[in-house]
Amino acid sequence: MFLRIKKIPKVNWTSHKPYNLRPKFSTLFFLCFGLMLFGLGEGLLIVSFTGASPWSVLAQGISLNVNLSIGTITLLISIAVLILWIPLGQKPGMGTIFNAIIIALMIDLCIKFVPTPTNYVNQLILALISVVTVGIGGGIYLVSNLGAGPRDGLMIGLQKITNFPIAVVRATLEISVVSIGWYLGGTVGVGTLFFAFGIGPCVAFGLFLVNRIFD
Repeated sequence: MFLRIKKIPKVNWTSHKPYNLRPKFSTLFFLCFGLMLFGLGEGLLIVSFTGASPWSVLAQGISLNVNLSIGTITLLISIAVLILWIPLGQKPGMGTIFNAIIIALMIDLCIKFVPTPTNYVNQLILALISVVTVGIGGGIYLVSNLGAGPRDGLMIGLQKITNFPIAVVRATLEISVVSIGWYLGGTVGVGTLFFAFGIGPCVAFGLFLVNRIFD
């Protein structure tokens, strides 16, 4: 069952190592495709107006207690997470860089072209779709093994240390982050809770799906 997945699967287009400047076309394609889905899902959550992602809630909560902007706090959090990679043995790659660029572009495009539903029920449905989209996109790009984004790399590193299923590790991480952010004063919406509790299983499902299709 996909909720028990502990390792990132390897398929015929998986890179042999994260630091690979000349990956196969198929590897680069699925890296970009997965990140596009990931960014689309992040954008849909914003458009749904049902709450920010857990890490954004954390950044907001911290910003309310220090004299720094949410954007600055977000950057500092990303740097702190990358520093945590060192003891966890995680290595960056081109996927780490592409992660920041492609996801940012997709969020901007989504905000520009996808309207917010006027009906609250439809907004909640859009939020659910966003979580599933992020999860599947995350699963696809992680299988490429060209380097993870800061938070996904943290998830992989913690999984290796704890040996818990990926779904459990990611859910625990996101729930902890949103709890701290909420305690510090960050705003939590229904969409935030969807993301915090649902992203772990959705990433695991994305990994399972890729493995079943390309195995």
